[in-house]
Amino acid sequence: MKEFELIKHFFSEQVIKRKDVVLGIGDDCAIVSPAERQNIAITTDTLVAGVHFPHETSARAIGHKSIAVNLSDLAAMGAEPSWISLAITMPEVDLKWIEDFCLGVFELCEYYNVQLIGGDTTQGPLSITVTAQGLVPINKHLTRSGAKAGDWIYVTGEVGDAALALKHILHEVNVAPEYRESVQNSLDFPTPRILAGQALRGYASAAIDLSDGIISDLGHLCSASKVGANIVLDHLPISKALQATVGMEKAFEMALTGGDDYELLFTVSEDNKVGIETALANSSNAITCIGQINRSEKITTTLNRKAVAIKTKSFEHFSSTKE
Repeated sequence: MKEFELIKHFFSEQVIKRKDVVLGIGDDCAIVSPAERQNIAITTDTLVAGVHFPHETSARAIGHKSIAVNLSDLAAMGAEPSWISLAITMPEVDLKWIEDFCLGVFELCEYYNVQLIGGDTTQGPLSITVTAQGLVPINKHLTRSGAKAGDWIYVTGEVGDAALALKHILHEVNVAPEYRESVQNSLDFPTPRILAGQALRGYASAAIDLSDGIISDLGHLCSASKVGANIVLDHLPISKALQATVGMEKAFEMALTGGDDYELLFTVSEDNKVGIETALANSSNAITCIGQINRSEKITTTLNRKAVAIKTKSFEHFSSTKE
């Protein structure tokens, strides 16, 4: 099957047909018509085999994750996902693999009412690049730069299980059978916190999604806001699977630096603390307060009210490249 036959067969036909898509797949560009008084949030992520997912990862999981990591960025801005473009490079045409990949892509697109409006297919080493666009009311978007000293730091969900799954795959740890499916799903099928992100628009002072680990991503937020932070390790939302597998000390390090969680980290003023907890209390988006912003412009961690050091660093592309 050649390129244009592949696009027509697998990508052109889809369930979601948004009214704001004037022209979708098939021309040199897509045309969209956003609603009045809405800004467009745009993000792009690339996933490369062997870097962002193990080579043995299922096609459906790769499809899901390719979309989820982009929607997570939109969630961190408080945006409603609307359209995606997809560029996929693959070594050969494997029809069953592409079918399963599309299943992962379109399951998530249908759930969040997102339409695929364009992209590209090429031959080469496996990689996927997605550009996602979403709508957010004018002047209501979230940023990394609004945190103030005294604000409280929250995260959604649990952190560290995706890193645990990767270590299990690499035979660095052995996850007990009763935990393996849930831990693996954390790595392969992350849930973008779309509704939580939209709820934050009225409460959060700053927000970011957790792709590279709490220490790294909170560092980006603090740098943008010109503040520091203290994380209370006792309060980190860590799963029973992580605790049981590696013990609490290692669990703290993995929760802070493991990455691939795709939860939201956000800051809230004292005045808005009760409001956001109430707003999300009856939703599926559990939140945990894990620390507080300060003026130090440094990130510290405490355990039982005593300062402790975290030695492990978060992942960063090109960090091993010699300058």
